[in-house]
Amino acid sequence: MSLPEIVSREQWRAAREELLRKEEAVRRAREVLGEERRRLPMVEVDAEYVFEGGDGKATLLDLFEGRAQLVVHHFVFAPEWEAGCPCCSAFLDQVGHLAHLRARNTSFAAVSRAPFTRILPFKARMGWVVPWYSSSYPSSHGDFNIDFEATVESDRGLVERPGVSCFLRDRDRVFHTYSVYGEGLDGLGTLAGLLDLTALGRSPAGSDRPRLHDEYDY
Repeated sequence: MSLPEIVSREQWRAAREELLRKEEAVRRAREVLGEERRRLPMVEVDAEYVFEGGDGKATLLDLFEGRAQLVVHHFVFAPEWEAGCPCCSAFLDQVGHLAHLRARNTSFAAVSRAPFTRILPFKARMGWVVPWYSSSYPSSHGDFNIDFEATVESDRGLVERPGVSCFLRDRDRVFHTYSVYGEGLDGLGTLAGLLDLTALGRSPAGSDRPRLHDEYDY
């Protein structure tokens, strides 16, 4: 691997200022893109999906835990696997304490096709405490992974891919607002990165100012 060129402090500062101008342009473009994302139309979710979690059977509405927004991590974990996808695991490792999301009226959950009996020991092994549900619970109301394109048809048959889907709740009505998959997840594990995908953005109504995660009152 080649190392960067060695220069004087003045040369470095000039090069850094030139790069900073480009970084500012990228930041501004990202802000404009975020505004366009929040203006995307939404689709009502009519299917009554059934999941299995730590408290048994759950609906998509249950996954909101009473909050206005829900971010779902489509965690690749096939029914026959003993452990989850390493890339999805690295992504989940980056998700910080959920108190920060919850204080912003947003819930987070991982969903996989593996049965909950396989998810539970792997979750314990990784030391995660995030809500994690199996979408393999017997249901005639639709396939969550297929409907939200985390499982797709290919010439090799059904293929799973990592993704994030965002949902918005209006009382008992649930709406799908956004999804992103594969390489689109790069850099999204942070609080700001996840909130930027949602319809309400970083400061939804009722959100709290940043605090230590054990000081939130919600």
